[in-house]
Amino acid sequence: MKHRPRIFWIAAAAATATVLAGCGSGNDEAGQASSAASGGTPLAVVATTPEVADFVRNVGGSDVAVTQIIKPNVDPHDYEPTPADIQAIASAKVVVKSGVGLEEWLDRTIEASGFKGAVVDSSQGVKLREGGHHEEEGEEHAEEEGEEHAGEEHDPHIWHNPQNAKMMVTTIEKGLAAADSAKAAAFAKNLSTYSAEIDKLDADNETAFAKLPAGDRKLVTNHDAFGYYVDRYKLEFVGSVIPSIDTSAELSAKQLSDLVTKIKATGTKAIFTESSLPPKSAEAIAQQAGVKVIGGEDALFGDSLGAPGTPEGTYLGAERHNTEVIVSALGG
Repeated sequence: MKHRPRIFWIAAAAATATVLAGCGSGNDEAGQASSAASGGTPLAVVATTPEVADFVRNVGGSDVAVTQIIKPNVDPHDYEPTPADIQAIASAKVVVKSGVGLEEWLDRTIEASGFKGAVVDSSQGVKLREGGHHEEEGEEHAEEEGEEHAGEEHDPHIWHNPQNAKMMVTTIEKGLAAADSAKAAAFAKNLSTYSAEIDKLDADNETAFAKLPAGDRKLVTNHDAFGYYVDRYKLEFVGSVIPSIDTSAELSAKQLSDLVTKIKATGTKAIFTESSLPPKSAEAIAQQAGVKVIGGEDALFGDSLGAPGTPEGTYLGAERHNTEVIVSALGG
């Protein structure tokens, strides 16, 4: 990844957030008093990514109030926190992150906010897939950031395997129950219901790919975000327009030529663009390789979810969309 210095920016943002928090404290207290009078205050939770925020909403239900940091179709690999983000974290009881180094900005943002609550890393216990940062970039990251996963070559897109998603929501449920034990039974019930829905998603995906001949299960995407998905459903990853799990890398002329050659040699049928990334490079490579581009409304959700209020605005809906689009394009 490319890592830009953020120390001075975050310090300034923290100062701004402190002023905003001070100005708004009266309204916050009034809102809390009103909530308490109506039967209890929902647990204030900050969730970093759209996927994690959706997990928290499903597990927490009406007993949590979720602030989602990264909005749909925003690249999480290159996110810059705002004063509002710092203020939200400062006011929260729990912060839930996706983990595996995806939120490289989070530790400093938490420090700037003065947050003293619990941080739940939803990636705990997930078997991580190799691949990712180049060694020299990882070493630089370790020096600059000092994060838990610095220097390790692990893919952070863990949620694309539904079995990993089940582990993530279980970890989230434990974190919410620890923060609000009075609601633990409700969280456990919600977890059971939602885990069953994830299992159905997984079974439906397997059924869909079972109908697709093994020779057609070849995937080319904008960046290497679908490794866990590829492994789960026994696809063949041919390559990506951005040759990395990160989105800051760029194809060299030789890599571009090699990818075009590989697409032709393997009989790959399509290049899939992603909702949070521009499609121009994918379109150019597809033209050279003589294959179709899948984009627009059919773009895959690699790092993000769809718009709120749409089926694709949920984890389950976005993953169903991905499978339907891939199977349709490769089977056609």
